[in-house]
Amino acid sequence: MTRPIYDQAKCHPSIQDEIGGSAEHRKTVGEVIAAINKHTVVIVGMRQNPFPKQAKKMLDEKGIEYCYLDYGSYFNGWKPRGALKMWTGWQTFPMIFVRGQFVGGKQDLEKLMKSGELAKMLVNPAMK
Repeated sequence: MTRPIYDQAKCHPSIQDEIGGSAEHRKTVGEVIAAINKHTVVIVGMRQNPFPKQAKKMLDEKGIEYCYLDYGSYFNGWKPRGALKMWTGWQTFPMIFVRGQFVGGKQDLEKLMKSGELAKMLVNPAMK
């Protein structure tokens, strides 16, 4: 399903340059894209949130390697997290990517693991 995105043509000309996000936003998204391109599994999270920790623990227990990127806590880092939320359309953390495909959060990862689909995705590079 395609998510609705406000038509940039309907934005006032004085803010057109900011629509794509600041340089900081582009840097944050670029960091995640670079990690996705380099690693099979990427978890994007934040300190103090128990769900990224739970997702990492689930993967650790199965011996599945991953790259973890941390973007602040409940007290800071809201701008980079906001950029990632706008980029993915996902409102919560963690954000989990497998072979470049966004698969959701901790509960979604758990479902993929229980169904055996995650194992298939890790073995077969063509499966997305």
